[in-house]
Amino acid sequence: MNDAKNLYLYQRKDGYIPRIAAVHDLCGYGKCSLGVAIPVLSAAGCDVCPVPTSLFSAHTRFPVFHMHDTTDMLAPYLDAWNAEGIEVDAIYSGFLGAAEQVGAIKRLYAEHPAALRVVDPVMGDGGKKYPTYTDELCDAMGELVDGADILTPNLTEASILTGIEYQGQDVDEDYVRRVIDALVERGAKAVVLKGVVHEGEAIIRNYVAGADIAFEEVSSDLLPYMLHGTGDLYASSLLAAVMAGRSLHDAVDFAGSFVRDAMAITRLQPDYEVRGVSFESELGKVAALLA
Repeated sequence: MNDAKNLYLYQRKDGYIPRIAAVHDLCGYGKCSLGVAIPVLSAAGCDVCPVPTSLFSAHTRFPVFHMHDTTDMLAPYLDAWNAEGIEVDAIYSGFLGAAEQVGAIKRLYAEHPAALRVVDPVMGDGGKKYPTYTDELCDAMGELVDGADILTPNLTEASILTGIEYQGQDVDEDYVRRVIDALVERGAKAVVLKGVVHEGEAIIRNYVAGADIAFEEVSSDLLPYMLHGTGDLYASSLLAAVMAGRSLHDAVDFAGSFVRDAMAITRLQPDYEVRGVSFESELGKVAALLA
């Protein structure tokens, strides 16, 4: 059984800039998805290669938004990559616009078998699915669990993926272990379950475990407000640390701290409740991972 403190999923070579296929949506306003992944991973010295799954005028917390589904362009898009012989070191997927897009991710897996597979199963929060997610799309997202080197669901997404009833954020360790075990049984290699909060505590607890990874809690400070895009920022900063050569434990710890610091900065901005998490002034902490 491995300890996450000693588990390194990517070995950074001196001077080499790893390439990451980032399979996410792109939002015009409101920081999330590719708007988070590109700058955060770039700050960690990675070459981010976007594969846009949909285009949004603004994120879905706004009452009015326009969504353009990019499913039809993905096959020729990846055909062109293949024709150019593009290689990637990691495949990082998040929000999907349609169930058929799972096929594009599986194609990337087949064409880049050595690439690290990082799946942020973006489907919902607070016990509810996001408005663009159908049952068919949620079922398709579940197909990405098998073989995921890192899977980063929140409690809502874990419930959707496992069929285990959502019980809110104040859940005990037995519940957490049951959910993680179910995800491991579905084929996930390492699970980072996010967002356990016990009533009356100012701590947010995240848990790491896997088939060969010892169960571990990694906590950080809880701020008394919610922001859109923090899940994307968490997964992106976690992957940034992994690609910088940090252990899985250290990556999870860094992600929690980085999101907390970005949330504190965000509260100083106008319309912070809806605009999305502001992380730009904190990117030096990501760059410092390479020191």
